[in-house]
Amino acid sequence: MPSMSPVMLDTGRFAPSPTGPLHAGSLVAALASWLDVRARGPRARWLVRIEDADTERCRPGLAELILRQLAACGLLPDEPPVWQTRRTMLYESALERLRDAGLAYPCGCSRSDIDAALARQGVIHERHGERVYPGTCRTGLHGKPARAWRFAATRFQGDAGAVHWIDRRLGAQRQDVAREVGDFVLRRADGPWAYQLAVVVDDADQGITDVVRGEDLADNTARQILLQRALGLPQPRYLHTPLVLGEDGSKLSKQNGATAIDTGTPQAAAAALASAARALGLAGTETTGWVAQWRALYNRDPHESA
Repeated sequence: MPSMSPVMLDTGRFAPSPTGPLHAGSLVAALASWLDVRARGPRARWLVRIEDADTERCRPGLAELILRQLAACGLLPDEPPVWQTRRTMLYESALERLRDAGLAYPCGCSRSDIDAALARQGVIHERHGERVYPGTCRTGLHGKPARAWRFAATRFQGDAGAVHWIDRRLGAQRQDVAREVGDFVLRRADGPWAYQLAVVVDDADQGITDVVRGEDLADNTARQILLQRALGLPQPRYLHTPLVLGEDGSKLSKQNGATAIDTGTPQAAAAALASAARALGLAGTETTGWVAQWRALYNRDPHESA
């Protein structure tokens, strides 16, 4: 099981999924996490983790392309990158611990099963909305074959109520995971590890103290905090950055036509990086100035408890 280093260095990370090359939105997240580390001084570490656990969506060669794009922009990790697909033993160990503690159970429900159960409760699943798990398999599979493993969030949360945390940009946050999400998936029916478990295990194993990522991932934080507590792992500090929007007003992504950033020449790479800095509200064209501005914007004590 992951363990934190006895000497805690401020450590941040950028964790892209190799489903496509870096686009403007993902470069904003990469630059923000890099600046957050550089603003903490020379002993802080910036790491890159390739989140390729979803093997069906990830494409060969894209991880290497992303690393080349980052290098062209001068965003070089302080240690060699790691790949999630090479870390499956860590996830197995974490799931075993949760099973032994009675906090993980098999689930035989398909999405249509969940929708049907929700419909019987008078709840209609809205497109892009959270599909709140109704707890169908919480007391057993009832003759169905296991399709996935779920975290017993409802049981673990118990009477403690909603999860509260402080986001360094967004301020006070809360989510009642049991009510708003339900018992969420740890390992999917088709085999891959779910994002929630893999990211919690990886962050602890790598000694991540500060998670800086896009605002679209803020909704995942409470689930990850519950898993950290259940596994006895430290809770990083969180900062969620503004999103880059596409022409349709939704988050810029590969699904809505985001194009790869141009890093074919030093000038093009510098222009892409400057555009990312502007999206973060930073002025100028030099990384030294951006680091100073970032420090001024987010200059809370880095060891302040979340």
